[in-house]
Amino acid sequence: MDLQDTELAERLRLAGLRPTRQRLSLAAMLFGAGDRHVSAESLHQQAQAARIDVSLATVYNTLNQFKAAGLLREVAFEGDRTFFDTNTSNHFHYYIEETDSLVDIGTEDLEVLGLPPLPPGTEIDRVDIIIRLRKTLG
Repeated sequence: MDLQDTELAERLRLAGLRPTRQRLSLAAMLFGAGDRHVSAESLHQQAQAARIDVSLATVYNTLNQFKAAGLLREVAFEGDRTFFDTNTSNHFHYYIEETDSLVDIGTEDLEVLGLPPLPPGTEIDRVDIIIRLRKTLG
């Protein structure tokens, strides 16, 4: 186990997850190269390309376990379309339709106004904003 694997194993343990071989392999792909937005399908394709033997169901389960442990943020839209974001801070996204990808937007220049009154006994956990982009003609 190299230094990166040791650090990832400790990160998983601190999040309450057992560092299995498959979790470590997927964690290395997710957290080894800066902030990323992935779908289960895209991460599964990357794992197959890297010759990591993991099923799509295991990828889904692992992403959901990482999310539940606070290691990932889920960005869901259009019903069943879901990305997992390694940046768990409060931020927003552009969605680029042609490339089916998300790009982070910082919160410093964005203001959300006019929210309706909250139901009794609730508080805002976070506000998700996804701005959809498409290429213009010309």
